Amino acid sequence: MLETLRNKRMMFVGDSLNRGQYVSMVCLLHSLIPDHAKSMETFGSLTVFTAKDYNATIEFYWAPFLLESNSDDAVVHRITDRVVRKGSINKHGKHWEGVDIIVFNTYLWWMTGSDFKILHGSFDDEVKEIVQVSTEDAYRMAMKSMLKWVEKNMDPEKTRVFFTGMSPSHFKSIEWGGRPNENCYNQTRPIEDLNYWGSDCDTSIMKLIGDVFKKHKFPITFLNITQLSLYRKDAHTSIYKKQWSPLTPKQIANPYSYADCNHWCLPGLQDTWNHLLFVKLFYP
Repeated sequence: MLETLRNKRMMFVGDSLNRGQYVSMVCLLHSLIPDHAKSMETFGSLTVFTAKDYNATIEFYWAPFLLESNSDDAVVHRITDRVVRKGSINKHGKHWEGVDIIVFNTYLWWMTGSDFKILHGSFDDEVKEIVQVSTEDAYRMAMKSMLKWVEKNMDPEKTRVFFTGMSPSHFKSIEWGGRPNENCYNQTRPIEDLNYWGSDCDTSIMKLIGDVFKKHKFPITFLNITQLSLYRKDAHTSIYKKQWSPLTPKQIANPYSYADCNHWCLPGLQDTWNHLLFVKLFYP
């Protein structure tokens, strides 16, 4: 993999699930590189791991919606009333130009309900024109924007473009035969029902992605990680994630109330996502 990355830039663009895949990739590779020959730096939304002897970088760019939004601060982005600006992909896209391998993702941040707020105009406008559209239409807009940006700014002869599918959550244990009001906390075995499909993975969004991708000519490799990840109710960070604010006594008494069933432990499942990425990179 490092030899493939020699004199190249690889970038992951998206939300914290894509950041997990980025960290997984760095962790899989960095142990081969002596300390003096590697570095990790952060510049606002961009984090860059450099393998100096290979003149290679593996980068992560925080853009949870790919388009400009009110959640674009890489550190402070816990905003419940999310707004995305239409036609704004260049705000972030200018930072992606010139990369050789790019891995996009966006899904979880859109899933806040049946409707989504879209801004027409600028976040700087005194009077903002915000319209509500269906979440599906908002997501379709983002997919089309991403593909148009790729077609305009990437050369298929020089750049490999990947899109990682939806990452499942495990908040409803009743869906896999568990007790009501429980989730991924204390789960130590994968789901063994091969036909299991969780309610948080929206099949209409998967169909939408397929439909939009088919209509565009640029070759994008889809990393279909959803089904294999659905089985892994045991693989989340659960109660062991970093807590950004102190837990209350009530939370401590009920671990189910604060278990993180979105993100994944490392080492873990996301290493498998990267094995898939590795294979598709070599055998497109």
